[in-house]
Amino acid sequence: MKKYQYKTNIMCDSCIAKVSPVLNEIAGENKWNVDLKNPKRILTVSSDSDNENKIVTALQNIGYKAEEIK
Repeated sequence: MKKYQYKTNIMCDSCIAKVSPVLNEIAGENKWNVDLKNPKRILTVSSDSDNENKIVTALQNIGYKAEEIK
């Protein structure tokens, strides 16, 4: 299983509630987490498949930014 990390603009619990359905559909429930304490708001996704582009695009479609950290 690979871990992908993204710098995001997901800022609060309300934002988490908005992105949850999208991330649950793409990555699966309990396969992702956003560190709201980190100033870069790091989204970590654990996935067996290559969902990198899907995640970035899906978040952009609902008004959030995600930039992969390599």
